[in-house]
Amino acid sequence: MARNKFSDGPGPSNRQLRVGELIRRTLSDVLNRGDIHDPELNRMSVTVTEVRTSPDLKIATVYCLPLGGDNRPEAIAALKRNKSELRRALGREMTMKYTPDLRFLIDETFDRMDATRELFARDEVRRDLDGDDED
Repeated sequence: MARNKFSDGPGPSNRQLRVGELIRRTLSDVLNRGDIHDPELNRMSVTVTEVRTSPDLKIATVYCLPLGGDNRPEAIAALKRNKSELRRALGREMTMKYTPDLRFLIDETFDRMDATRELFARDEVRRDLDGDDED
């Protein structure tokens, strides 16, 4: 089957995964060192959990979460406000032809895990699950 530039294929390529992980580690280091000239952002402890890159590596979607999960809108606003400085810092530390444009989103994985845990803890669900073991 022929692929075109609009098809995503089965998933990210190894190159996308490698570059995403490199961006995640580098961005985490930059944020931990406080290299950005924004006191509000430097006061926050932001965890970069995942970075997904577009197939052409020109866009990087950064999934992050402030420590404790509090102040999510403020954290995203601070990251977006300092996007160009973060991108310059990435460009200095990484050896890529193009430094990708950064997009910041809250990582909702932990919220979904908590919701799933709560669902499995409900009595009617536990009863149904326990009933499957008896067959």
